[in-house]
Amino acid sequence: MKKLNIAVIGAGFMCKAHVVGMSNMPKLFWPSPVMPVFKTVCDIVPEIASEAKIRFGFEKSCTDWRDVIADPEIDAVHVCTPNDSHAEISIAALNAGKHVICEKPMASKIEDAEKMAIAATEAAKKGIISMNAYQYRRVPAIVFAKQLIDEGKIGNILNIRCQYLQSWSADPNSPLSWRFQKEIAGYGALGDIASHVIDIAQYLAGDIDEVVSIMQTYINERPVQESGVDSLGTVKGDVGAKKEKVDTDDEETMLLRFKSGAVGSLEATRNAWGRHNFITVELHGTKGSILFNYERLNEIRVCYADDPDTERGFKTIYTSPAHPYGDATWNIAGMNIGYGELKAIEMLEFAKAIATGEQPSTCFNTAYRVEKVAEACARSSKSNQWEKV
Repeated sequence: MKKLNIAVIGAGFMCKAHVVGMSNMPKLFWPSPVMPVFKTVCDIVPEIASEAKIRFGFEKSCTDWRDVIADPEIDAVHVCTPNDSHAEISIAALNAGKHVICEKPMASKIEDAEKMAIAATEAAKKGIISMNAYQYRRVPAIVFAKQLIDEGKIGNILNIRCQYLQSWSADPNSPLSWRFQKEIAGYGALGDIASHVIDIAQYLAGDIDEVVSIMQTYINERPVQESGVDSLGTVKGDVGAKKEKVDTDDEETMLLRFKSGAVGSLEATRNAWGRHNFITVELHGTKGSILFNYERLNEIRVCYADDPDTERGFKTIYTSPAHPYGDATWNIAGMNIGYGELKAIEMLEFAKAIATGEQPSTCFNTAYRVEKVAEACARSSKSNQWEKV
């Protein structure tokens, strides 16, 4: 079994998610496509890098990502930094012949996303893998929904409705992290969470052709964050602290037209009190409907049009070893998986792509398509009209 020497750049929350996923991947899926070896963790803050080395079991740490790129031992680079550095790091890694998995959104600017897609296309000619971390499309229930659609069980898709609702930034005393700064993040909720459901919508219903949208910012200033750690709303700023401007979006609502002729809607916000990580997808076809709710991610609800009138309605199917990624769902339906197993599934797809040389479904070109939808959404919010993707 081939060893895969791994470096993670950016030692915050997503570093933990990637390490948990990659270390558990061979434990859940055996034989594993590759055997991960945790070589280097990099962070611009020396103390964070050193702590991550010990905590996550890396062989060494560093503070300059260029040292990772220059290291001939590194086979794969995980880019877990703020959005504005995704392009520079990812392109350098691809050009150096290293496989790359990059957190979403792809980049903070559409121009950088395009450069990443071009670099990935060239690297793919040499067998180098690119992947963006759109893990939610890999929930077993969502993959099963895709199978039902591809098998014609739902018929022609008429409509798809998607939501991603969170509340961690609803409090105006949540600190001004980089996620609220356009120069670093690019977009706010649009890039951070709407991108996930844009990806799911296109995975299930095909490419989006045009959009019309409304984007809102509700909290225009926040307390300046004192530490460099992105706390995702788990701490509150001092009410007396200096405040600075927020220049990213808090919420977007959009209508969608798909190239297939289907229509849809999408909502995303980080200001929805009572919602923590609420992702829903409801899809209607000529032969039935599908309903998914991430708060019950081990279930999918299906209704078929040809059920008898007396029995027609949604039935609940629990994902199990009979469904996609059955190894991760343990031994029987109802034993369930969570976010950790989902990241392991994502890392399995990355590892399989490296082992086979076939690009994963969320390669950089797929991610670039998500960015183009987001960019059309932003244009529509200013023009107040439908915008082509």
